[in-house]
Amino acid sequence: MNKELLSLKPHRIWHYFVEILDIPRPSNKEEKIIEYLLKFGKSQNLETLKDEAGNVLIRKPATKGKENVPSIVLQSHIDMVCEKNNDKVHDFENDPIEAYIDGDWVKANGTTLGADDGIGVASQLAVLEANDIAHGPIECLFTVNEEQGLTGAFELKPDFLKSRILLNLDSEDEGQLFIGCAGGMDTSIELPFELTPTPSNSKAYKIDVKGLLGGHSGDEIHKRLGNANKILNRFLWESAKRFDLGLAYFEGGNLRNAIAREGHAIICIPERHKDDFEESVDLFREHIKTHFKLTDSKVTFLLDTTDLPEKVLTKDSRDKFLNAVYACPHGVIAFSAEIPDFVETSTNLAAIRTMNEYFKITTSQRSSVENQKWNAANMVNSVFSLAGARVKHSGSYPGWQPNPDSKIVARTVESYKKLFNTEPEVLAIHAGLECGLIGDKYEGMDMISFGPTIKGAHSPDERLHIESTQKYWDLLIHVLEGIN
Repeated sequence: MNKELLSLKPHRIWHYFVEILDIPRPSNKEEKIIEYLLKFGKSQNLETLKDEAGNVLIRKPATKGKENVPSIVLQSHIDMVCEKNNDKVHDFENDPIEAYIDGDWVKANGTTLGADDGIGVASQLAVLEANDIAHGPIECLFTVNEEQGLTGAFELKPDFLKSRILLNLDSEDEGQLFIGCAGGMDTSIELPFELTPTPSNSKAYKIDVKGLLGGHSGDEIHKRLGNANKILNRFLWESAKRFDLGLAYFEGGNLRNAIAREGHAIICIPERHKDDFEESVDLFREHIKTHFKLTDSKVTFLLDTTDLPEKVLTKDSRDKFLNAVYACPHGVIAFSAEIPDFVETSTNLAAIRTMNEYFKITTSQRSSVENQKWNAANMVNSVFSLAGARVKHSGSYPGWQPNPDSKIVARTVESYKKLFNTEPEVLAIHAGLECGLIGDKYEGMDMISFGPTIKGAHSPDERLHIESTQKYWDLLIHVLEGIN
């Protein structure tokens, strides 16, 4: 299936992207792709290093006549978000990604594609392998675990890189050049609960929310996409006292940086409420379909009977959980007062799991303003603290402040105009990029981020635009050749 991609241009990028598709690379389990990169660097007779975190650095000398040109870093991350549809059988630790061409796009069969940031990795390998590109000294930095904690960027040592110009290849909108990004952090919650025997004469149901688009919790948080955790919890909250609902299980979402696409709960109600309850499900289903008809038109809200659970939450535990999740903020908190239509601060209610004695709840916050990032995190903290939860903040990383005097930005804008006879957009991004951490470690690092068009990142709807990949490659090469 993947070999059909080899017919695409530019051939160099697609050749390496196809190779990468065959290599499992979940976050925190990148051993196979690391081994591949080390072998590649050595096969090209290039200086190849691996640091303690697992980051790989491959250095390529300048081409003839470019020895005195400033050294430059090309940087991407090697891990990928591993999301799949419920009906897809796929082992991300062992199975290759099944990619195919669909019109103007490359997609994956029921899973994330991994173009974020596999296409960045592929382009670095294509540059390292090429012998017909004029360039100064190049360092290709491949970082680990960007998606679940920016571990590679966090653990970079100040002496690992020699360059002070960096091209981050992890953006997802061709024609847009990014010169700043939001900082972020995680807020995780453990909310204890108590159980009680399920009342007799009860009827049990499984409720599923499916079909939501999900997506990137930074790039797409402003699109009013449905959050499965919020939708499911709202229905349970509205039904709890009306139908004397017993809650046995709640699960929704998966990754901290993805908007929850699916969720399900196991509940029970007294038999006497059966008809009214099922009618309320039908009404809620229609409400949700109407509400999300423009943003999540494929949303489904399903009800099936199931085996009666032995225990359910006590009413007090049920109410604390449902109230806290209902009140927990999700989505855009504030737009920038300086940049039109730019999200300044947001929070994502990412995942909920039912453990043995507590709910495990994962959220993440982003902001281009440091104190507002903490303000959003404190909102989440306060809501769950009122319910008696244990709350922990972690993984705080800085944003990347735009540099109006950046030489690499000026060079890239000039290249874009020459190649495509149009002005690129120059802007900041609400998603977190590793540039913030790298710039914090390497004083004076001049940075820019760009890439081809990727839609639906962090979801099985992820797709890579073919024509934009050619434009991205042309821009990358033009910038490299133009640095002097």
